[in-house]
Amino acid sequence: MPELPEVEITARRLGAALEGAEIESALAPGLATLKTFEPPLEALEGGRVEGVRRIGKMLAVDAGGGPGSPGGEGDELTLLVHLMSAGRLQVFEKRASLKDRASRVLVRIADGRELRLRELGTRQAAWAKLLRRGAVDEDEMVSTLGPDAWPAPPLETLAQAIDQPSHLHPLLRRQRTIAGIGRSWVDEILWEARLSPFKQGSELDPDEVGQLHDALHVLGDAIEHYERVIGDTVPDKLPMPLRVHRREGEPCPRCGTTIEAVFYSQHQTNYCPAEQTGGRVLEDRRLSRLLK
Repeated sequence: MPELPEVEITARRLGAALEGAEIESALAPGLATLKTFEPPLEALEGGRVEGVRRIGKMLAVDAGGGPGSPGGEGDELTLLVHLMSAGRLQVFEKRASLKDRASRVLVRIADGRELRLRELGTRQAAWAKLLRRGAVDEDEMVSTLGPDAWPAPPLETLAQAIDQPSHLHPLLRRQRTIAGIGRSWVDEILWEARLSPFKQGSELDPDEVGQLHDALHVLGDAIEHYERVIGDTVPDKLPMPLRVHRREGEPCPRCGTTIEAVFYSQHQTNYCPAEQTGGRVLEDRRLSRLLK
């Protein structure tokens, strides 16, 4: 799933490519993708893209409404998009056929280009909502977000957010706790902080909270990496600068200990036993209660 660094670089590249562009038409071939009907998607027609920004792990395409918008020309609208696990929002020079089975939302630009929400694979989990700008913060998916993970929130804010009897790995992925982190980057953050994925947030002492807070810099480092290596177009698969996630069997970049993994049905957790779990190796999730 695209996480904070990947969504941030996507927002930056889309914003640079589309700001000021006139929208010719907007379509939603993926019937299950568009979750709103008022204002209608057609309200974008004739309007202009004003910018693209990130909200947690979501993309927000701001645009002025066209002449047919219920609020009139210049109506402030936002297309809120969640890519989920396999969605991609990209600009293409040519337009997709309406028969393209991967296409979910098509925003066609007057110069012939197209902003296209695609979904790789067969699942239709990615979604989009067209909202009035003033209603974005009130949307359930936005209003329930915790503090954004980057730039890092104040230390006291983070300490309060994670003071919960829950293992750090799922706790930090919970968007209500802190926004933007997923399965890839939580491994990197916890490795950087030298904290066990299975320690509970409420068990952290002040020094450990400080370590976790400092470790959030890896998100900014990833964005800087993408700025160096990504051109004008964001590819389907980004070159993620991961050091421990899915690196089981490889040496820890700091101490050389073999990186281990805990496998679940649909995801995995990676960690360094020497630096994060006191030398203990967890073989499978049934033993996770032993690591605190």
